[in-house]
Amino acid sequence: MSLTAKVLLAMVLGIAVGLILNVTGINTEGSFIGDYIVEGLLYVVGAMFIAALKMLVVPLVFFSLLSGVLGIGDIRKLGSVGLKSFGLYLLTTALAIAIAIALAAFTIPLFATPSAMPSTFSTKEAPPLSDVLIHIIPENVVEAFAAGNMLQIIFFSILLGISLLMVGKKAHSIAEGIEVMNEAMMHMVHMVMSIAPYAVFALLAKAVAQLGLDLLMQLAVYVLVLVAALMFHLFGTLMLTLKILSGLNPKIFLEKIRDAQIFAFSTASSNATMPVTLRSVTKRMGVDNSVASFTVPFGATINMDGTAIMQGVATVFIANVYNIDLGIIGYLTVILMSVLASIGTAGVPGVGLIMLSMVFVQVGLPVEGIGLILGVDRLLDMVRTSVNVTGDAVVTCIVAKSEEEIDLKVFSDEDAGLVEELEIDDAGEDALADAVRKVEES
Repeated sequence: MSLTAKVLLAMVLGIAVGLILNVTGINTEGSFIGDYIVEGLLYVVGAMFIAALKMLVVPLVFFSLLSGVLGIGDIRKLGSVGLKSFGLYLLTTALAIAIAIALAAFTIPLFATPSAMPSTFSTKEAPPLSDVLIHIIPENVVEAFAAGNMLQIIFFSILLGISLLMVGKKAHSIAEGIEVMNEAMMHMVHMVMSIAPYAVFALLAKAVAQLGLDLLMQLAVYVLVLVAALMFHLFGTLMLTLKILSGLNPKIFLEKIRDAQIFAFSTASSNATMPVTLRSVTKRMGVDNSVASFTVPFGATINMDGTAIMQGVATVFIANVYNIDLGIIGYLTVILMSVLASIGTAGVPGVGLIMLSMVFVQVGLPVEGIGLILGVDRLLDMVRTSVNVTGDAVVTCIVAKSEEEIDLKVFSDEDAGLVEELEIDDAGEDALADAVRKVEES
């Protein structure tokens, strides 16, 4: 079985086991199953996998971005890639929330509103856009790397890459070393991915065992409309945008982005999925690393298609619950706020709910209404993260095609970049060991 098939099987089994545990009630707090299996074994396996993915993010982004900037070779071309990426990410986010509001405004009022009263909700205050822009420049580079501040790491990596380009020939040896480190990081991604099926099973079994279907039934209208909007954007808007702006085949694209979508669904984190997304667009789709190393980390930081859709549907849903008519101006304000917030709250923990609270305050909805959707937010976060990751890959392919930095033969090859099993280059391993021994002897 291919890795994708194994992960899909693990996903199905995880959901099934989780439902059995939840329905039978054998995972209650204090029970052996609840304490040692759900909160013990499943939690540890899933948490270790997510930690391993996050471990890769900072070094992978650093070496990949440096390698990409040095590979571009032309500073003006780097500016072109950046502007195109930024414009496309804002465009897809605006389209996403406009579609969500239109769909929700048409369907939600047709059904009865939930009878549950909203619970108390509190959130951290989101930073103003001016602070975010100022803090893109790291005062302490070491601190930025230690904290995993992606905007600061991206800024420093690009600046260092441009500086190495300006040094010229004297930097060739450093550039070769960076390329080797980038390749080593991709092999590390390969190693972590090899244990993915077991981790995906553990993550989903634990999530479903704890959430169950009760909350989904109570908020069925909200859940169904939100999932419908997410699927429409993923399979409709994004694929149409890909076809129109790049001419690439959406069917092939969807087949090759499947791994990243599954990982995004399991981890509910665009940052944690970044190593898999990078591998999918470069190895499976043929996008040159010089483009992908910029657009993927950039997209994981500011691209909020799935979150924007959630904001649109949640705004209509809560307005309907409280019988508040927002009107055309209110909905336009929601669209504008969501697009701006997708940049202004980048990198903030709990970004989706913080952005939603900002939108509610702006249009006059009670922030306490967020308490209604908290119960199902974790599960829906998994779906919208898959949409976010797909949007990152779509923009990457469009920009790469416009810059002629995509190998169309690799994109069209169904077997390109497939990971069947973990392979070790024995000859290369022996040669490297001999080289180290000679250095030690000398």
